[in-house]
Amino acid sequence: MAAVPPQPAEAPHPRFLVAVLAFCGVVVAVMQTLVIPLLPHVPALTGSTPTAASWLVTVTLLSGAVCTPVLGRIGDMYGKRRVLLASLGLLTTGSVLCAAGSQIGVLIAGRALQGTALAVMPLGVSIMRDELAPNRLLSSVALMSSTLGIGAAIGLPLAALVVENADWHTMFWVSAGLGLLDIALVLRFVPESPLRTGGRPDVLGVLGLSAALVCLLLAVTQGGDWGWTSAPTLGLLGGAVLTGLLWGVHELRVPSPMVDLRVSARPAVLLANVAALLIGFAFYANSLVTAQLVQEPTSTGYGLGASIVVSGLCLLPGGIAMVFLSPVSARMSSAHGPKVTLAVAAACIAAGYVVRFFTSHQLWTIVLGATVVAAGTAIAYSALPALVMRAVPVSETGAANGLNTLMRSVGQAACSAVVAAVLANLTFQVAGRTAPTLSAYLTVFVIAGAAALLALGVTLCLPGGRAPVTYTVGQNRTAGAAEHPPAVLAQESSP
Repeated sequence: MAAVPPQPAEAPHPRFLVAVLAFCGVVVAVMQTLVIPLLPHVPALTGSTPTAASWLVTVTLLSGAVCTPVLGRIGDMYGKRRVLLASLGLLTTGSVLCAAGSQIGVLIAGRALQGTALAVMPLGVSIMRDELAPNRLLSSVALMSSTLGIGAAIGLPLAALVVENADWHTMFWVSAGLGLLDIALVLRFVPESPLRTGGRPDVLGVLGLSAALVCLLLAVTQGGDWGWTSAPTLGLLGGAVLTGLLWGVHELRVPSPMVDLRVSARPAVLLANVAALLIGFAFYANSLVTAQLVQEPTSTGYGLGASIVVSGLCLLPGGIAMVFLSPVSARMSSAHGPKVTLAVAAACIAAGYVVRFFTSHQLWTIVLGATVVAAGTAIAYSALPALVMRAVPVSETGAANGLNTLMRSVGQAACSAVVAAVLANLTFQVAGRTAPTLSAYLTVFVIAGAAALLALGVTLCLPGGRAPVTYTVGQNRTAGAAEHPPAVLAQESSP
C-alpha cells in the first residue's frame, strides 16, 4: 500500500498572516529612518565627523538596495519564510550592535545589517501571493507595500522623542526587541510555501548586481561632498555603467539568472519600475525637507523654530492616512485596475507639492501638504506590486517585487542627492549662520512635483488589457500543490 504523504499543519487565519507580515514591514521601515533625528548629534556622541555620521544613512541604503533583489530571488528559490527569518535575524543583530556600542565603525556595521531587512517587503508580498485567496490578496498586498511609508512617518517622531528624552542607545534596544518579536510571530503565524523556482544560485549575477549598485549609489549619495566632476564620482559612475553592461550580458546567458531581464524588459514591468523610481524620488523629498523646514529659526523669515519632536510629528498624520488609504487603493485597483490607481496617486502627489509650494509659512498648511503627498504615496505604493504581479509568473514574484522595491530605493537616493545640492547652493547669511533660502525649499517642491508628473506620464504609457495575476490558494499548500491549476485574478479592466 502506498505511503500517505504527511499533511501540512493547518494554515493560520489569513488575518494573522497579514497582520504579522505588515508589522514586520513597519518595523523594517522604522529602521530606515530611525537615525535621522540623531544625525546632528552623532559627531559629538561618537567623536566622529559629520561625513562619517552621514554613513549611518548611506550604508543602510546601500545594503538594502543590494540585498532586496538578491534575497527576493533567493526566497523564490529556497523558501520565502526561511529568507524572511534570516533578514529579521540580521536586523536584530544589527540593532544589538548599535545598542551596545558607541564607536562610529560599530554603528555603521550595525546599520548595514539593519538595511538588509528591506528585503522583508518583497518577501512578504510573495508569501501573500502564495497563501491568500483572491478576495484578500489585493488589499493585503496594498497594506504590505504601504508599510514603507507608514513606518517612515511613524519612526521619525518616535525617534525624536527618544533622542530628546532618553539615552540614544534606547531606540536600538527597542528595535532589537521588535526584531525578536517579529521572528517569534513569523515562526508562529507564517507558513513556508512549497513553491520553488529551482535552479542553481547565480553567484556571478549577485556579485555583478551588487558591484553595479554600490558604484551607482556611492556616486549618487557622496557626489555632493566629493564634487560631481571629481575623479572618484566619475570613476564610480563609469564603473556602474560598465559593470551593469557586463552583468546584463551575463544574465541573458545563464539558465537561472539573478534577474530575468527578458521579463523585466516587458513594457508592463519596465514602466512599472520606472514609475517606482519616480514615486520614490517624489515621496522622499517630503520626508527630507519637512522637518528641516519647520525647525529653521524664525530669524530666517520663513522658519517656525519648531522643536525636533514637533517637526517629526508633522509627518505623523501622513502615516495615519497611509494606514487608512491602503484598503482604498486596493478597492480602486479591483474596480479600475492598478494602472488607474497609480495614475491617481501620482496626480495626488503632484497636487500635494502644489499645496506645499504656495503654503509653506504656517504649520497647519505644511502638515496639510505633507499629508496629501503621503496619501498619494500610500495609494501608489499599494498599486505598484499589483502592476508587477500581473506581468510576472508566480515563481518570480519575490525577485520582481524586490527589483521594484530597489527602484524606489534608487529614487530615494537620487532625491537625497538632489535635495542636498539644492539646499547647499541656495543659501544666505542670517543671525551669524548659513541657512537655505525659502526659494531653496520651493525649488525642491517643484522638482519633486515634476517627478510625480513624470510618474503620471509613465503610468499612462503602461499597457492596458485584462492581464491576469495568478496565485496559489493557501489551502493547496501541499507537496503536490503544483499539480493543481492556479486560480486567476484579473486586476486590469479593458481600456
